[in-house]
Amino acid sequence: MTADKEKRRATSREAARKRRRVESDVFGDLSRLLPLQPSIRTHLDKPSVIRLTLSYIRMHTLLKENAETRHKVRLHPVVVGGVERNHCNGGRDEKEAEESEASEEMSMYLRTLEGFLMVLSTEGDMIFLSDNVTKYMGLTQTELMGHNIFEYTHPCDHEEIRHNLRLTAEQVWCGEKRDFVIRIKSALTHRGRSANLKSATWKVLHCQGRVKVCMSPSSISCLLLTCRPLPLSHTLLSTHTFTSQHSMDMKFTYCDQRVISLLGYTPEELVGRSLYDFCHTLDYNCLSKNHLNLCLKSQSVSGQYRMLVRGGGYVWVESHSAVIPSVKSSRSRPITHQPLCILSVTYVLSGVEEPTLQLSLDQTIHRYLT
Repeated sequence: MTADKEKRRATSREAARKRRRVESDVFGDLSRLLPLQPSIRTHLDKPSVIRLTLSYIRMHTLLKENAETRHKVRLHPVVVGGVERNHCNGGRDEKEAEESEASEEMSMYLRTLEGFLMVLSTEGDMIFLSDNVTKYMGLTQTELMGHNIFEYTHPCDHEEIRHNLRLTAEQVWCGEKRDFVIRIKSALTHRGRSANLKSATWKVLHCQGRVKVCMSPSSISCLLLTCRPLPLSHTLLSTHTFTSQHSMDMKFTYCDQRVISLLGYTPEELVGRSLYDFCHTLDYNCLSKNHLNLCLKSQSVSGQYRMLVRGGGYVWVESHSAVIPSVKSSRSRPITHQPLCILSVTYVLSGVEEPTLQLSLDQTIHRYLT
């Protein structure tokens, strides 16, 4: 009886070993199919292999229609000098050249973007992120792909993310733009080194993009987004840029001298007045959204809006803002409740439009005084 029992146990152990060996071979084959460097593939565990495989399958499904269209164009015969030629001749060299050119082009775009690309499904799954995400978040592309964005974003931003993921019939047909600000976990320290995710801090991202809707039942709809960390690296040497400081209700407390040549107002004329007094009334929604983002998330990008010019007309501008303490504490003078202020960098994007149009009493008064 004991001998039979031992035999059954040995048979069971051997079957389990064989099952594990087959499982490891299957996962090994699956990981080798992933378009990743060998050094990355060797460190993937089984859940990561499954997660990344599903992400790449979804990306393949998403791009399938475009790939088929390009393939048909490439294989279409061309008549040159009365002789029919097919693009299949030397097709491999052509494909490699195209892929190399596309890779270089993408690398250039990412460098100038000062951010990374992200593709989100309508459920919030991160289907794809560009490999330069590590530079901004301290987390690698393989660590994030396949995970849900709600796992990494601030709980207070979840409702806003759901709102932007939601698709209505009207948005499907017009391909509505998306523009929102979220807080996401970042493993980067202030020295630019990667830390443990448990000690991660919140980084503010400005996300812009469009909805891509696929009508085919086998395809998926998604959000194509460019994500730029805030605050952005500003170049203040431009003559078309001015800085300003505001109280939390957006009243000017300081403005630099560049504003004179750009808008015609002196800093003294702006101090004590609200930013809303000098903006086009049709852009109040844009400004109030920016103001709310600042109060909730401490950083924001306004989007394009119109500022009124002294004497008449307006210019298109964009403001990058952050909430900062207005007084720095020291050991000799500690401050428990530091008053806050808003620091803005405003970029003037256009010349004066409709210079004869007066949209506020301030413009009328200035015109008659001059």
